[in-house]
Amino acid sequence: MSNEERPSRRATLLGERPGSYAIARQVRISALKVRRVVDLVRGMPAKDALDVLRFAPQGASEPVYKLVASAIANGENNDGLNGDDLYISQIFVDEGMSMKRVKARAKGRGDRMTKRSSHITVVLEPKGAEAPKPAAKPTKAAKANEAPEAASKGTAAAASKGAPKKAAATKAEKPAEKAEKPAAKAKKPAASKAEKGDEPAPKKTTTKTGGKSPAATKSEKEA
Repeated sequence: MSNEERPSRRATLLGERPGSYAIARQVRISALKVRRVVDLVRGMPAKDALDVLRFAPQGASEPVYKLVASAIANGENNDGLNGDDLYISQIFVDEGMSMKRVKARAKGRGDRMTKRSSHITVVLEPKGAEAPKPAAKPTKAAKANEAPEAASKGTAAAASKGAPKKAAATKAEKPAEKAEKPAAKAKKPAASKAEKGDEPAPKKTTTKTGGKSPAATKSEKEA
């Protein structure tokens, strides 16, 4: 990105809102120690923050005090703002350059020393010019949860539209089914009689008596 396309620092920190800012670079204190002091004054009126920083026991309170005082002066002299109406809307600390050194120890050894630095940024705005917070963007998990719900709603709506037609069709089919059942019952006996008529008649069993009747054969046996 070229310098022409890159937005100015004021546009990045304040946008179109009125206010002032100040930045301290390469402060020879670690960012961890400065953040402890910065958290005390975030959101406070600028003049009250100066009183807190003046009596704070931390070593980082001095550079933060000077930075807030510089931001108040910038607002009063450059932007025509009233210092009593300003409050600290943003204040944050970034890590700066770290210098690496070696400290001599016993038996010819050496321990590494890291001398850290930090960049401090403070933004002041008038109390009546608080910008509304932007709406939170939906996360991927929320979008994934919304998709099945939308699909289920669509299927439910489609099912509700097709339900009356199906109900009417089923109501029309039920009387036809009831009318078919007695006809099927009436046909079954006729079919059974027809099946019985097709069966061959049972054969009569006769004994071999030489063409004589059973009574004649009995009389002959008795004789």
